[in-house]
Amino acid sequence: MWPSLVLLLLLLLATPVPSAMAAPCPAVNTHDNLQNPPPKGANTSYWPEWNWTSPQEFIILGFSGWPQGLRVLLFALLLPLYLATLAGNLLILALAVVDPALHTPMYFFLGALSGVEVAYTLVLTPRMLAGFLLPPGGQAVAASTCAAQMGLFVALGGSECLLLAAMALDRYLAICRPLNYPQLMTSGLCWCLLASCCAGGSLLALGLTTAIFQLPFCQGGLVNHVFCDLPAVLVLACGNRDLQENVLLAACLLLLVLPLALILLSYTRVLVVILGVGGAAGRRKAFNTVASHLTVAVLHYGCATAMYARPLRSRSLEEDKLVSLIYINLTPLLYPAIYTLRNRDMQGALQRLVCPRAPGSTQQAELT
Repeated sequence: MWPSLVLLLLLLLATPVPSAMAAPCPAVNTHDNLQNPPPKGANTSYWPEWNWTSPQEFIILGFSGWPQGLRVLLFALLLPLYLATLAGNLLILALAVVDPALHTPMYFFLGALSGVEVAYTLVLTPRMLAGFLLPPGGQAVAASTCAAQMGLFVALGGSECLLLAAMALDRYLAICRPLNYPQLMTSGLCWCLLASCCAGGSLLALGLTTAIFQLPFCQGGLVNHVFCDLPAVLVLACGNRDLQENVLLAACLLLLVLPLALILLSYTRVLVVILGVGGAAGRRKAFNTVASHLTVAVLHYGCATAMYARPLRSRSLEEDKLVSLIYINLTPLLYPAIYTLRNRDMQGALQRLVCPRAPGSTQQAELT
């Protein structure tokens, strides 16, 4: 808990330092207009057409305007969180693969979710950490690199949203349809669901990234964020951005609002069934499993909805940049903590991995 408290304290201390952000890098002064989107009621850039361009590179400003001492302190704080996130998710993935007791649909999807989290962390965090140590002025990245980072971010985030919905379906069938569960949730269906989640996230990423990078850009290609995030790049676009913004909001509706509603409905049904049947021990185990999954779903969908289900006019890029420190560094770390600390099957698999001859090493994990 202490890393999140320290991080929030540092953010509060750093927020009222706007003058320090502009001093080290004169280019940031030309970027002041990024903080204020076009006038209310218009979603068209007010820059003249002769200033429209297709930049060969973008400058990711990150926190390059913050005092160097604060940036080094944040690097020292966030690096252990990054390593812990990688270690925790890789451990869950390894246990789900090597331990025969975890070869069930629930842990299949949990291992897949951890694999997505590992890739998500590798795409975003290393460049963000490097930005804390670079001189003021931001990081220059090629336009193709910026597009690739945006596409991977959307693909992995979209796949995670769909995977959480697939996990909710699995728990619904396991608890509400226990007699038919082995015939319904087969290995082939698990792989089909995983492939569908990845394909859906990838297609969404391809469509959004293509739609955004087809626009001309102005304002120097200065991305006021820690990575090439969708709103931070879209606000740089010249001309009419209505189509792209509507596509982004529609994608948020499809990937965030609707799946979250389905997840809440399915887990509500699961809780009703848990409270009505079975013994106390079985109810406790099923309730703990559902509580873990529901906690992760609320964290993921809550952060994503707060960040992306808003029009550009109501955004503050500075606030988005600060919030990104939370959902990039802290939220992925909570997933392995939630799943391993509250899950006896995972704890038993870890004990068997560390002490292969421990008693009970041949017991199989229960489906629920």
